[in-house]
Amino acid sequence: MGEVVSLRRARKQRDRVAATKDAATKRAKSGRARAEREATERARGLDEKRLDAHRREVAGDHAE
Repeated sequence: MGEVVSLRRARKQRDRVAATKDAATKRAKSGRARAEREATERARGLDEKRLDAHRREVAGDHAE
């Protein structure tokens, strides 16, 4: 038979783990210098433009 588990404790532990992961992502996002954040945003924008530039159009997609 399985181990007896307090549902309240299990829920609190699950919430703690989720909060820790969320805090880590927020620290990583806000823990960088402004120039570094802006450089990352510029690089992301360039990547999106390059991807869009290589996109193929299917015959029925464009309205002419």
